[in-house]
Amino acid sequence: MKAMILAAGKGTRVRPITYTIPKPMIPILQKPVMEFLLELLRKHGFDQIMVNVSHLAEEIENYFRDGQRFGVQIGYSFEGKIDDQGKLVGEAIGSAGGMRRIQDFSPFFDDTFVVLCGDALIDLDLTAAVKWHRSRGAMATIITKSVPQEEVSSYGVVVTDNENRVRAFQEKPSVEEALSTNINTGIYIFEPEVFKYIPSGVQYDIGSQLFPHLVEINAPFYAIPMDFEWVDIGKVPDYWRAIRGVLLGEIKNVQIPGYQVAPSIYTGLNVAVNWDRVDITGPVYIGAMTRIEDGAKIVGPSMIGPNCWICGGVTVDNSVIFEWSRLGPGVRLIDKLVFGRYCVDKMGTAIDVQAAALDWLITDARQTPPAEIPPEHQAIAEFLGGITV
Repeated sequence: MKAMILAAGKGTRVRPITYTIPKPMIPILQKPVMEFLLELLRKHGFDQIMVNVSHLAEEIENYFRDGQRFGVQIGYSFEGKIDDQGKLVGEAIGSAGGMRRIQDFSPFFDDTFVVLCGDALIDLDLTAAVKWHRSRGAMATIITKSVPQEEVSSYGVVVTDNENRVRAFQEKPSVEEALSTNINTGIYIFEPEVFKYIPSGVQYDIGSQLFPHLVEINAPFYAIPMDFEWVDIGKVPDYWRAIRGVLLGEIKNVQIPGYQVAPSIYTGLNVAVNWDRVDITGPVYIGAMTRIEDGAKIVGPSMIGPNCWICGGVTVDNSVIFEWSRLGPGVRLIDKLVFGRYCVDKMGTAIDVQAAALDWLITDARQTPPAEIPPEHQAIAEFLGGITV
């Protein structure tokens, strides 16, 4: 069976992570989100998968290649161009436009097919969903889920009649304007006939253009509310909750990797730490080849990526530290995410530590640290009793 993963977006709401990592490659404890989607598709018999790529396309293509090692076949549709300097420049053409480009190249979608957004962890019975779709004679079906009223403005809202036929579709309405709390999860089932309603050669979106048009023409367009796990990673706070959920055991089918060295404490290979001289309270994951100096304190749920360097006197509390991060002596990170030169709070507000002249606190672990801490830095740390970022 055939499927498509939508992977061309810039992921602006997950910046600064998506400055260098495309959203489908965002790691959940070192494993890209899209890899979980491939596993789900393969489990339900979808082994021919097209992926539209644009922003940082080579990151996705170089990791997944042709899909052999994941037990599927993968093809890529690039949306963009090469500029005068020979650099790939992404120019996404919308989710429905991406579908249309693949079909125009050669009619790949010749039977019922599934389309998934590449930025969510899901545990859905796709087989049952496709069976329901076919039983209704649907041309298009959305898998929906109910959310609290205050969250509807982040999603496409789906309004149905008693037979689950879609009668209205609102793309990210205000809380006051929302007609339902059933939201679009970015999981779709289509018949090839849908391409009659997607124009060629233009930017065209599934949620804001295709679906309202299908409602307008009274097409056989349905929504099915299903009970399944859906962890959206559309924004930095969502990613934060996903990591916490995995560490706390709240998300099914996502295992904490590595070795359990103590209750709720997991590590990758060859971590350099004297367990008797650090204060660690789980759940905590520490990646391979990470050094944690004596006197450090780590409070879970926290994740420290591979190849990090946590200096003495550092506190990491309810935080996520990406790979190759060095936290200088006395740094206190509480409810923070460290990614490269950026320190981000759990609401998504970012500080560029380099621009703020704080890169002596948070830097790349591959840089050679100073032989001695400059007196002015030491004085600041001592005066403040440590530096809270």
